[in-house]
Amino acid sequence: MSDVPREFVFTRYPWRQGWSWLRTAYNMFKQHRAPWVLLVFSYFFLLLVLRMIPVVGPYVMTVMKPVFAVGLLAAAWNQERGGTPALRHLFEGFKANKWALLAIGVFFVAGITLAVLASSLVDGGKLLDLMSNSASLTEEQLAAGLADPALQFGMLFSALLSLPIVIATWWAPALVVFQDAGATAALAVSLRAALANWKALVVYALGVFFYGGVIPAVAFALLALVLPTQAIAVLAVALLLPYSLFFAATLHVSDYVSYRDVFHANETLAPLSRGP
Repeated sequence: MSDVPREFVFTRYPWRQGWSWLRTAYNMFKQHRAPWVLLVFSYFFLLLVLRMIPVVGPYVMTVMKPVFAVGLLAAAWNQERGGTPALRHLFEGFKANKWALLAIGVFFVAGITLAVLASSLVDGGKLLDLMSNSASLTEEQLAAGLADPALQFGMLFSALLSLPIVIATWWAPALVVFQDAGATAALAVSLRAALANWKALVVYALGVFFYGGVIPAVAFALLALVLPTQAIAVLAVALLLPYSLFFAATLHVSDYVSYRDVFHANETLAPLSRGP
């Protein structure tokens, strides 16, 4: 790590640390369930409002996402020092280096767009055609398209190209707000730290997949076995919506937990009045 600026020194961890990030994040969430649910719900609501802007909404939402995500980091920072997550934290990103945060959002949009466009190199443009015509396709046509091996290979190719972009932007907002990094430095250091901790990230990703994908799928399958079709939708919303909010809150807290563990290992907590 000799070529990493001193203020961006990070710690490498073994496999099990990825599970520790999720466990610690959930324990923090449990301490203030209601405030975290309200905060995360408000976060998603704001993003949804941005997405509804005609034509450019999805792009504006993605570019602005790092700015609002800083609010969740600030809430976790505050809680770790004895405070309580609050709605006012959601706008802390506007008090930080918002131009660097916006640049991270632009990088994410541009990177993912290029990764999707690159799929045409291996599938002859089938993924792009499916995405552009998906609104006019029936369920049968969509299923048939997704079953195409060439299109599946294109999706896999794009996902692999997107992976470095995703991990580069993971800790980048935290590096901007907590360590005053510029966008380029934050993205580079986030990528390098994530690659150095790839073992912990694999366990973390498996945990996210299990709790975010496997458990809801199993729960829905069990409901389908014992309940009539009309009741499944009602119970799915009643049970899975709260679970999804709990999971989303834990996941956002884990962004802060993992950042602090990697970049500020063993540091003494600063007084509450000195941070966001």
